[in-house]
Amino acid sequence: MKKTYYLFLTLLFMLLQAAPLLAQDAAVTVSGVVQTDTGEPLPGATVFVKGTFIGSSTDREGRFQLRADFSEPPVVLSVSFVGYETREVSLPQPDNAVQVTLKVNATLTSEVIASASRVQEGILQAPVTVEKLNTQQVERIPTADLQVGLNHYKGIDVNSSSLLMNSLSTRGFNSAKSERLIQLTDYFDTQSPSLNVNTGNLTGLPELDVESIEIIHGPASALYGANAFNGVLLLNSKDPFVTEGLSVRVRGGQRSFFDGQVRYAQKLGEKFAFKVVGSYLTADDWLASNYAATSTLVERRNNAEGSALGYDAVNRYGELGGFTFTNNPADPSYATTPAALRGKTVFMPGFTEQDLVGGDDKAKSVKIHPSLSYLLTSSVKLTAGFNYSRGTASYQSSSRYRFKEFGTNQFHGEIKGNRWFVRGQSVQDFGAQSYDLSFLGSFIQTSTISPDGVGATYAQRFYNTYVGTFRATGSLERAQTAANATQLQPSDPRFQQLRSQIISDATPGRGARLNPSSLLNEGNAQYNLPLAEGTDLIVGGAYRKFRLGSNGNLFADDDARIQNHELGGYAQLTQKLLDERLKLAVAGRVDAFKNFDAAFSPRASVVYSAGASKQHNFRASYGRAFRSPTQLDQYIRLDVGQVLLLGNVDNGFQGYSLTNAAGQPFGTPGASLTSFEYSAAALKLERLSTYEAGYKGTLGEKLALDVNYYQSYYNDFIGAQRFIGNRDGSRPTATQLNQELTRPQQNPAGTPFQERTSQTRVLQVWTNARQEVRTRGAAVGASYSVAQPLTLTANYSLNVLDRSNLPDNFQSFFNTPKHKYNVGANGLVNSRLSYAVNYRWAQGHLYELPFAVGELADYSAVDAYVGYTLPQFYTTLQAGGSNLLDATNTQVYGGPNIGRLVFVGVQVDIK
Repeated sequence: MKKTYYLFLTLLFMLLQAAPLLAQDAAVTVSGVVQTDTGEPLPGATVFVKGTFIGSSTDREGRFQLRADFSEPPVVLSVSFVGYETREVSLPQPDNAVQVTLKVNATLTSEVIASASRVQEGILQAPVTVEKLNTQQVERIPTADLQVGLNHYKGIDVNSSSLLMNSLSTRGFNSAKSERLIQLTDYFDTQSPSLNVNTGNLTGLPELDVESIEIIHGPASALYGANAFNGVLLLNSKDPFVTEGLSVRVRGGQRSFFDGQVRYAQKLGEKFAFKVVGSYLTADDWLASNYAATSTLVERRNNAEGSALGYDAVNRYGELGGFTFTNNPADPSYATTPAALRGKTVFMPGFTEQDLVGGDDKAKSVKIHPSLSYLLTSSVKLTAGFNYSRGTASYQSSSRYRFKEFGTNQFHGEIKGNRWFVRGQSVQDFGAQSYDLSFLGSFIQTSTISPDGVGATYAQRFYNTYVGTFRATGSLERAQTAANATQLQPSDPRFQQLRSQIISDATPGRGARLNPSSLLNEGNAQYNLPLAEGTDLIVGGAYRKFRLGSNGNLFADDDARIQNHELGGYAQLTQKLLDERLKLAVAGRVDAFKNFDAAFSPRASVVYSAGASKQHNFRASYGRAFRSPTQLDQYIRLDVGQVLLLGNVDNGFQGYSLTNAAGQPFGTPGASLTSFEYSAAALKLERLSTYEAGYKGTLGEKLALDVNYYQSYYNDFIGAQRFIGNRDGSRPTATQLNQELTRPQQNPAGTPFQERTSQTRVLQVWTNARQEVRTRGAAVGASYSVAQPLTLTANYSLNVLDRSNLPDNFQSFFNTPKHKYNVGANGLVNSRLSYAVNYRWAQGHLYELPFAVGELADYSAVDAYVGYTLPQFYTTLQAGGSNLLDATNTQVYGGPNIGRLVFVGVQVDIK
């Protein structure tokens, strides 16, 4: 990491030394005012010299000033403001009294995006479905985490596993880690290298520095590479050359919520500009409390909820995965086991999430983002920055985890011209004091009662009490009551001592601490080459290298870091015809991997613009994308008690299914062993093909409409599979099965067998499904501008998983509501009062994760924001809230209900 940092500083120093040779300053001052067609000034409007990075923004009176080079007149100024039509002004000579009038564009159809085609284009002409939020829309998002507010828009699903841990997807297959959608900040990947987790906005931008957000729906691998599978989320930050000044925002509210943000940006002369952005957020976190019985797909020996034998509950931890009494007459303990308990599984009560999290129940986010920009020339800009991000939140995947002070350090740099860029970054993640709740609960139970580490464990005392009471009374209920009373209580000082000890211990098999410390180094470059009038070609390439580390705590990296790499190159050809009404584009990308065969991702699209002002735009596209298995899928080695999770990039695995084709569980008397034989080939890339058609345009000056329909075909679908096998991938022999899977669960002294270090285990690996998985869906979004004070919005999303060709119990991890809709209103009253209100509803659906599987109920929320500006004090008073009616809002099975959170605040902007 230090070498990368010093190399980064050396490159920056060399570029700054060379800058005077590149820069030629023949600039003079240009100034003026930007106003509405009614003569009101427009503070915050942006003014750029077209074709350069020279720009500024207007002050409170709508005035601007910048320097422009008139050596080759005319100079063209591009003037824009959110909610108004962009205008270009041509200046044949310097002018210090420029007057620019902007016309209201309530439908926001003049917005420009760059994410869909990697070049700037009007949002109406985008070849695929894309959504854009501007600065004002971001400001009106009332949720604690920025990304949760994206739920208000069509086709976007956001799942919250805690207050600040959120995952985003489009077109299905959501999860708590959003592995099928990439998240970028200024085109830099923000994922955790170890976990491949996109942690909501914990490592993204503070809202004060968000200039816009763009979301691509559907496959984008042709331009973005691996894992741009179901979409791309891009956060664009504000340019310190354009948006100068001091902004401070403070909010406070329910659940001890506090959010403080500051942004300061300043130009130093005409060449340098810097900004420093920081934020601190804290609140009482949402904790999970689902005590239903865990699905037998996760815990195959589970009992029904309320059983006198106990049961494994979704959000209780430390049931020890169950203790099964022998039913084997050859077992020495068979004779001493009561007949009513033979073959039965008994569970300890375990601990709730609140018990284990204890005083760590505060959600927290700390972000510090300084950066420095330098204009090498008027059209070449250098930017270097550092992002420090730390957060505390709960996360859910194979278990429930408490990420405590989890975060990343990110060094990044970019050199950018009008038609090209070169970017590079280095990211390292840190687990800090993060821990696994399942491990924590289990290791408390298997700790000795005596602090000196000698004698019986709490688990042994529990099971001995259960058996003894049952022998004495013949009652399972009395046995359970007596045994439950022996479990260590969270109020006991011994519990707190063990909790602290186990959380701080990262030793596999003994401690619960997560100890990831991995690095991701990557670089990418692109050049846009105009070939002829209306014909453009872009070419680009990217390289990334992972260096995974966990000291054997998470990966199989006992001796050294695991190294993995990817390399890709892409090109896109665009042709405009028929007076630029018809736009044809083809793109393709080739990626090579260390562990997988090379992949080719093509995309072809056509857009036709009809109408006098090209206001009706019809689009169709075909795209093929691929998903590289996550680093965890490839290299994990994690024992979660009832199952051992292993990576699958070597030679695959042979073993036995837990059930056969007839639905019989493994070990059914008389069932043929061969009927359970199972094989899992080594992982391959998951592939997706999508056909899409859509329309985006305006009907009159008030109604904007966006409609799309898609069909997707997934092959080599990556999913988790559980089976009985050997650690080395071989199929267990009959002797191994007999010795390891039917051996006693308690020894003759009556103490439970606690740990399996044997070769044969229940394994979980990630592998590719043989079945093609098919989905389809549609989305429609509309906005109607009644007047500037009132815009009505509505959208509806349909996502369907076709199960007609899927076998029973096939886990697709689709995790997406079939039907979802939003209705809302927003507006600006008297240039001072702004507001937004939105109601969202999603249909209940099946939610599958390795941790828990179950049905979600329908969920909904009402979110609202209101702001009132006092321009003479540079101040905006704010109030808002999410889920104002405190409705059912559980989005992840096994996760918490995301209840009401109301805040008030103030924002000061001094330009």
